[in-house]
Amino acid sequence: SYTISAGNSQGIFGVSTTVLSASSTAANEPALFVAKGGAVTLPGLGKMACRARPERQVRNPATGETMTKAADKSVKFTIAKSLKDIVNG
Repeated sequence: SYTISAGNSQGIFGVSTTVLSASSTAANEPALFVAKGGAVTLPGLGKMACRARPERQVRNPATGETMTKAADKSVKFTIAKSLKDIVNG
């Protein structure tokens, strides 16, 4: 089970935000599930999934040097349509 508590915090540009904190065990379970290739859906918010990225050429912006970056994984978050509709009015 997940234990999540909410608190208010002053965010960037003075906008009030809600801060969620979870116990370390509860927070790690979805993260480990996503890391193993699963997807976690947060109803009303969106879906988190892990995607493999292939080896690719990248450029150091300071020197302009091109180098090869090894293959890695990244987390992709897809926003739920209901959240988009609320934000866009």
